[in-house]
Amino acid sequence: MRGIRALAAAVMALSALAAESAAAEPGAYPTHTVRFIVSFGAGSATDITARLFADRLSARWGYPVVVEDRPGGDGLVAIKAFVDANDDHTLLFAPVGTFTVHPYEHDTLPYDAERDLNPIAGVSMVELAISTPASLNVDTLDQLLALARAQPGKINAAAANGISDFLLFGFIKNLNLQIAKVPYRDIMQAPNDLAEGRIQLLSTSFAVVRPLMQAGRIKVLALTTRERSAGAPDVPTAAEAGYPALTFESGGGLFGPRSMPPPLRERIAADVRAVAADPVIAARMVDVGSKLEVRGPAEFAASIQEQRDHLAALAKILGLKAAE
Repeated sequence: MRGIRALAAAVMALSALAAESAAAEPGAYPTHTVRFIVSFGAGSATDITARLFADRLSARWGYPVVVEDRPGGDGLVAIKAFVDANDDHTLLFAPVGTFTVHPYEHDTLPYDAERDLNPIAGVSMVELAISTPASLNVDTLDQLLALARAQPGKINAAAANGISDFLLFGFIKNLNLQIAKVPYRDIMQAPNDLAEGRIQLLSTSFAVVRPLMQAGRIKVLALTTRERSAGAPDVPTAAEAGYPALTFESGGGLFGPRSMPPPLRERIAADVRAVAADPVIAARMVDVGSKLEVRGPAEFAASIQEQRDHLAALAKILGLKAAE
């Protein structure tokens, strides 16, 4: 009798553990259409990458994955739409740089990044380029900086808003160079101005300047990535060029709402990793100036914190303080 009671107790205990385990696991996902809110417009590297993953995840999940571009407002339009939805079938697809710079650019924000943006999976590494016009006749960063020192005020520089701006002008200020900053309402005009020699230095995504580099109208002196780009194997990294302070990698990927449980984030990340095995994705991303790099929730979160720390150091050089 004691043996039967012991066996019954053991069965009950195992049943309770199984029930707890089942409760901890997310239910079926997805159960209907999934939306990717994208922080850039159609044709951007982020939009193209989002659509590559959306198509393959849709096939894997058996439900449509719709890409919804919400450009504008320095990324705030997309983030607000995502946060307001607070729905596990509405995900944000964005570069990390979309929001890590916000505390230095806005006095108040309509969201809390650490609370509202739940990292699911990193998928890309954006390649940033340091470029000059071909007519300037400099081939290396050393030559460019020597020119800036020899002829103070000769060089006018511009940078894409956010990370590119912080990185370039933090670097310039740290070296005490007299290089003027040229502001742009639309940074997409800057590459053509660079090619025409109206500005002499530009920091922006490699995807934006690559066509002009291929046409021989500009020179990309260095990329800020840790490794050389498959799309420009002859261009050195900033560290290889002798300036590791210009090394900065900015990733991008999927974020879930604040209510999304960790097991569901892990499940989606596993699906993202599975579809990323399609070689077409990596090849297409090279074409748009980014690199496939899949990271799970914990690794993605760690890379975001690393970027926050790096930006904080650059902000200190630039004399900027984050909003409380």
